[in-house]
Amino acid sequence: MDGMKFCFSPESPPLSVIVALSLSASPVTIDSTAAATTVPSFVFSDGRKLSGTTVLLRYVGRSANTLPDFYGHDAFASSQIDEWVDYASVFSSGSEFENACGRVDKYLEGSTFLVGNSLTIADAAIWSALAGTGQRWESLRKSKKYQSLVRWFNSILDEYSELLNKVLSTYVKKGSGKPVAPPKSKDNQQATKADAQDKGKSEVDLPEAEIGKVRLRFAPEPSGYLHIGHAKAALLNKYFAERYQGEVIVRFDDTNPAKESNEFVDNLVKDIGTLGIKYEKVTYTSDYFPELMQMAEKLMREGKAYVDDTPREQMQKERMDGIDSKCRNHGVDENLKLWQEMIAGSERGLQCCVRGKFNMQDPNKAMRDPVYYRCNPMSHHRIGDKYKIYPTYDTACPFVDSLEGITHALRSSEYHDRNAQYFKVLEDMGMRQVQLYEFSRLNLVFTLLSKRKLLWFVQTGLVDGWDDPRFPTVQGIVRRGLKIEALIQFILEQGASKNLNLMEWDKLWSINKRIIDPVCPRHTAVIAERRVLFTLTDGPDEPFVRLIPKHKKFEGAGEKATTFTKSIWIEEADASAISVDEEVTLMDWGNAIVKQITKDEEGRVTALSGVLNLQGSVKTTKLKLTWLPDTNELVNLTLTEFDYLITKKKLEDDDEVADFVNTNTKKETLALGDSNMRNLKCGDVIQLERKGYFRCDVPFVKSSKSIVLFSIPDGRALK
Repeated sequence: MDGMKFCFSPESPPLSVIVALSLSASPVTIDSTAAATTVPSFVFSDGRKLSGTTVLLRYVGRSANTLPDFYGHDAFASSQIDEWVDYASVFSSGSEFENACGRVDKYLEGSTFLVGNSLTIADAAIWSALAGTGQRWESLRKSKKYQSLVRWFNSILDEYSELLNKVLSTYVKKGSGKPVAPPKSKDNQQATKADAQDKGKSEVDLPEAEIGKVRLRFAPEPSGYLHIGHAKAALLNKYFAERYQGEVIVRFDDTNPAKESNEFVDNLVKDIGTLGIKYEKVTYTSDYFPELMQMAEKLMREGKAYVDDTPREQMQKERMDGIDSKCRNHGVDENLKLWQEMIAGSERGLQCCVRGKFNMQDPNKAMRDPVYYRCNPMSHHRIGDKYKIYPTYDTACPFVDSLEGITHALRSSEYHDRNAQYFKVLEDMGMRQVQLYEFSRLNLVFTLLSKRKLLWFVQTGLVDGWDDPRFPTVQGIVRRGLKIEALIQFILEQGASKNLNLMEWDKLWSINKRIIDPVCPRHTAVIAERRVLFTLTDGPDEPFVRLIPKHKKFEGAGEKATTFTKSIWIEEADASAISVDEEVTLMDWGNAIVKQITKDEEGRVTALSGVLNLQGSVKTTKLKLTWLPDTNELVNLTLTEFDYLITKKKLEDDDEVADFVNTNTKKETLALGDSNMRNLKCGDVIQLERKGYFRCDVPFVKSSKSIVLFSIPDGRALK
């Protein structure tokens, strides 16, 4: 935008364009003199010109270098932004103002931004439309009428307070709701650019980070599948790498052969790809075992480590009580002799471990001579039986971080007490220090994130595997119907906060609903048990088919073939709520009047008959019924709902998971579905009218087999 002049009338400055320019730190010279054009325009140095508020707004979105997703990350997001930009003008209509507030408020119930996971010109357009009304919006903002809308408005204002308050004070006359031109001062001509540059700092910073010089690592242990807690660490690494134009290494911390396997490695790689993590390379801690062994020997020669054969229970007690080990003052020769026994995996060696020589009286128990190496004769999933000794995580991690050139190591705050140990290990080894950056562990109610406890569920057969939809693994929640975009937005909203919170699932599922609802196709299902046949005496003698949209507001969902017949199926619950001579609405068809109700000996409705009244108003009917034609083209469905695996909100470390197992976590309901569902693929997300959202787990194979649909929570229930 260099050399571009922004011209507009002093009587009607286009607030949305000014705000968008400010947010994106776009360099522009402002000309709001009386001689300026009455239509807002960008005039370029080569004479080219663009005019019109929405045109300028879209141009700013496309050309904003400092905000790469300001106009959306793909064509669909850009189109959504276009819708909101066009809609912003509704707020200037006095009669429609509150209706517009209500619509946007409802839309924002589970969203942080109007489109995607970050600020876009859609937010700039709607925010400016509200702010530009002055006192009218301010009075509503103080009320509790539109809480989601106010929360969104305030969050943007808080994030860019200095910048936006200056724009408002300059261009909006307080209390009038009328935009005004800025004072005619040369100082104002570059004000927008200067303000944006002053503000252009993100909330979350890496200490001493330099653009282009940041190197991070995501280092999972291959002892289970990637779960939502690991996903937070992975996505924060991704976020910082992108922000500082750095790189991420994926490193498998494979130092415990008893728990690790190639299956876990393969699935971790798969899950990292699912999260969209772009990494420079994959490494393994086991790549560095020779160097780690040399370092352990070096530390023993320098008197900074020793071999200890104290029994485990006694060693733990001595550490708790701050008592020096009897082996602490072994000479170098004795340590190296026992070290060789450990390397050989001999009976004597199996009794030993290598410990760092720190301070056994340190108040921080993590600093009381931690274990560096221990024997383990088990075969390693990657390098077989080559080694009988393995370094501990707390030894290997700082060593490999430094060796691989990691500048910043992200760790959850549960490791806080071991940070001093991390730095001390590097100091004793004489290696380059690495910056540690802490973030809070993601804790969710009724959710296990311990791989040991998750493994217990797998091994006992209480779940189908690591990808079970009741599991918090990436594969599990994706199979349940969660979109990765929702997970990314949910995690990035929390940022690198160090606050430990036990979070509900509601917010995550609400975000997910906002992503799937605008695009997922609509289908119809009727619960099979005790379904009721409704005969329309004046219905079509011959069935006929119409094509209707799968989603009335999203053309891209396509069309579905709906068959209209004289007899239709409705659910017993609906049938039992109907009275004789009541007019009801048959969705996607029209109204009908029920003339006769047949019941069995127990009073249950078994059949209905009535007549069509297609001229009737759907606004006057109490019941809107889903229905299916009585044809042999219907498909069998199994609708599956899930509950939490445990009955306690948060398991403590010493809780036995078996004591808190939820014995009723899966409910299956048989239903009939419209014939269009024969075309569903595994992974497709749909909405069943009046039943909610579902993900197809098993698609149509043959008429005798059910299509299996998993219910997707929408944020209203704690599931």
